[in-house]
Amino acid sequence: MAETPPIAVPGQLLGSASEYAPGPGTHINSSNIYASILGPILTTTPPKPAGPKKRLTKILPAAPIAQPTISIVRNLSTASSGEECGTKKVDILPEVNSTVLCRVTRITTRQAHVSILVVGETVLDGEWQGLIRVQDVRATEKDKVKIFESFRPGDIVRAVVISLGDQSNYYLSTASNNLGVIMATSEAGNTMYPVSWKEYRDPETGASERRKVAKPF
Repeated sequence: MAETPPIAVPGQLLGSASEYAPGPGTHINSSNIYASILGPILTTTPPKPAGPKKRLTKILPAAPIAQPTISIVRNLSTASSGEECGTKKVDILPEVNSTVLCRVTRITTRQAHVSILVVGETVLDGEWQGLIRVQDVRATEKDKVKIFESFRPGDIVRAVVISLGDQSNYYLSTASNNLGVIMATSEAGNTMYPVSWKEYRDPETGASERRKVAKPF
């Protein structure tokens, strides 16, 4: 059985442009390749070039070795061997204790509304709706939690399913050090980087914004 490719989130560093060629779903910045979209990482190795060709008495040099191409695909089935083996794609549903990646769609004073994009290592074809309630944001000082200081619309969040909830929403929690915001965009539209467990910073403006920050992968 083929190993499931790892999932990349937009803005994630994939490798150096000196080692890989950028493929679909990626971009280059400062000689590094970054993910532009959410999806599995696919590395394609080019075919091995033929050796030196002999033409009459002249020997032509071998072609230069091409770099492997690194890409992000939107559908996991295109990055795995399930189609080649003739197996059917299995629909994945979030379950209790499932780790998910989700995008914040809107916030209120009591909860953050999210769309679940990834369950485990599987990118979903559709989007399931979820809620992160104010009491489920962190494990300590729950009475001091403010949703607008923890999440903003557009944030990518790593969370865990704690309840199947009602008929329309899963209940999610970020009450662990490794859970929380893994990607955030500033009010100026720039991708920010974490500076502490509760703060992201805009590299262009230097402005800081509060978030419930997840530990790195």
